[in-house]
Amino acid sequence: MSLRITVNQVELKVDEGQNLLEACLQNGFDIPHLCYHPTVESIGACRLCLVELEQRGRTEITTSCNTRVEEGMRVVTDSPQLRQQRAMNMELLLSRAPGSSRLRALAASLGLEATRFAPIPSDGIPNCILCELCVRVCASLGHNALCAVGRGEKKRVGLPLNQPAESCVGCSSCASVCPTGCIVVKDTAEERAIWGQKFKLLRCAQCGAVLLTEKQRQFALQKGSLKEDDDVLCGNCKQINTVKRFSNVVW
Repeated sequence: MSLRITVNQVELKVDEGQNLLEACLQNGFDIPHLCYHPTVESIGACRLCLVELEQRGRTEITTSCNTRVEEGMRVVTDSPQLRQQRAMNMELLLSRAPGSSRLRALAASLGLEATRFAPIPSDGIPNCILCELCVRVCASLGHNALCAVGRGEKKRVGLPLNQPAESCVGCSSCASVCPTGCIVVKDTAEERAIWGQKFKLLRCAQCGAVLLTEKQRQFALQKGSLKEDDDVLCGNCKQINTVKRFSNVVW
């Protein structure tokens, strides 16, 4: 079912059930964001995706990543007030992650070169902004190897009980979605080091590209998403093999 909303005075036809950020991005309206990922539920942690929302006779500033579209919504994605609030939120994020080049680049695109706030001391991972995107992605994959613990100034993201998690398979999905690049992954020819553990790497049988870890493969076998006799091939090599098979067919 489709709904009609208005963004920056442009009427749009969007899908029911979409969040507002997704709908805006798909229609070419740029809204800064850090903690959003389309595969997991949004929690509005970074508070950069603020928009002005007029609905049922009321106007409010809200996060767009965890707001569902509704018929007749009127949205403004850029205004002096929004820019001011986003800049303040970015300053607070920079105080948590002053060493993140990714965060500084986004800050610069918002016209912010530095923060007025002193770095916030933390017992957690350096340059973590506590968006919990790594935790949510890990949980969505069925591993639950990461968690958020503590409150306020003592809150941090990391390993349960601060010990390497048996459920971690070394897939590095957490690192791939981290908006500040604060999760360290080190790959050698044979193994991957992440979260205090080392995992044997499996490579594509044809081109040698890193595919997954041995523990990740075992997890996939147990879940039934991979069969024991499946070839360990990357997407490109699978596609090439498919093309070759079709090219050998006589029509």
